[in-house]
Amino acid sequence: MTHRLEVDNLSSGYGQLQVLNGVSLEVPSESVVALLGPNGAGKTTLLRSLAGLEPPWAGRIAFDGHEVNHLSTSDRARLGMCLVPAGRAIFRSLTVSENIAMHAQSRRHVKEAVERACAAFPVLRNHLNQVAGTLSGGEQQMLTLSRALIRRAPLVLADELSMGLAPVVVDEIISALVALRSQGSSILVVEQYVERALAVADYAYVLHRGNVVLQGTPQDVLKSDVFEAYLGAATA
Repeated sequence: MTHRLEVDNLSSGYGQLQVLNGVSLEVPSESVVALLGPNGAGKTTLLRSLAGLEPPWAGRIAFDGHEVNHLSTSDRARLGMCLVPAGRAIFRSLTVSENIAMHAQSRRHVKEAVERACAAFPVLRNHLNQVAGTLSGGEQQMLTLSRALIRRAPLVLADELSMGLAPVVVDEIISALVALRSQGSSILVVEQYVERALAVADYAYVLHRGNVVLQGTPQDVLKSDVFEAYLGAATA
């Protein structure tokens, strides 16, 4: 099995505060890998480090077999590493169509980009001329995720896409991640709705205090006493 992303013994943090303590994980090609853990476990720090926003203190990050530690955030993005951060990462003062156009390959590909975004999230078609900042929270998150769909990103780093959303909208977001996998993307997803994430994941890792404390298939993770200790409340 080939691995799109390989992380070996990664340590990182902020200032003098160490958050990640030698994290190792792999994201195989065309797979969904769930990254789970309680608040403060280091999940967002890990995604930011992978995307180049937080320089790692130690360890190795490889994308498609090539080390990317030395590359800038923009260079990693050009290679196909797409971070979809928590919150609504949109241009709030632009229209929906203008937001979509920002992620098109070129001006000639804007129409194709709009069609791809609307195929994944049909509700956006009714709001193309609407200022993005006036969309509902769920619609804004759909617009945020559409960047990965438009770019057909080889690797998507998705951070808490369901935060603050109604369950029915969460289901649409999760379905979009599955669609991305079917189109050839690999996805590392941080998700607060643990059971929803595990239902579509091929593999899972559980972080606690910056350490991987459990890994395995969703079935193995769900049956583990470690899972119950750290995440049992999150599945209620």
